[in-house]
Amino acid sequence: MSKQLTNEDYVRAANSLGVDIPSIKAVLDVEAPRGGFQDDGQVSILFEPHKFSAYTNGRYDDSHPDLSYPVWGTRPYGKYSEQHAKLQRAVALDRDAALRATSWGFPQILGNNWKAAGAISLQDFINRMSRSAGAQLDLMVNFIKSNAEMRRALKNHDWATFAKNYNGTAYAKNQYDIKLAKAYRKFAV
Repeated sequence: MSKQLTNEDYVRAANSLGVDIPSIKAVLDVEAPRGGFQDDGQVSILFEPHKFSAYTNGRYDDSHPDLSYPVWGTRPYGKYSEQHAKLQRAVALDRDAALRATSWGFPQILGNNWKAAGAISLQDFINRMSRSAGAQLDLMVNFIKSNAEMRRALKNHDWATFAKNYNGTAYAKNQYDIKLAKAYRKFAV
């Protein structure tokens, strides 16, 4: 399966959501500017220690402070190239929590959101994220469809509301709304 999105993928996603193609491209550009797969073919991920801490009730905060800490933004995530190794270390501690605490693929959807992304299980979600760029995009479409406010915001280019729903209430700290607006302008020309 293809590791790159095709024009047909973008058209399918835009039509399914009732939005324009630049909106789809903007979300992907902001979420995973390096793409949905690494050079070695593995799916792009971001292991999120604050989520791992939440899903394990802080059980590993003291013993594994690089993998588990309670407050987002207090420490850097680490290098892109280190994310799979961090995930494997966390999996050894608590597989389910580690996989749910990881953002996956182009759309960087948190594993904990596997149901909202239309998967039948967490493992199905991971398998589909690992399959192809088109499968990743389909999961993103399902995720956006699962939240009417988010879908409406994307359609209306209401980037602050979209970012709040897609990235969480702390979206402004990383200026997701501003980045989305800028990316949209780039693709809308």
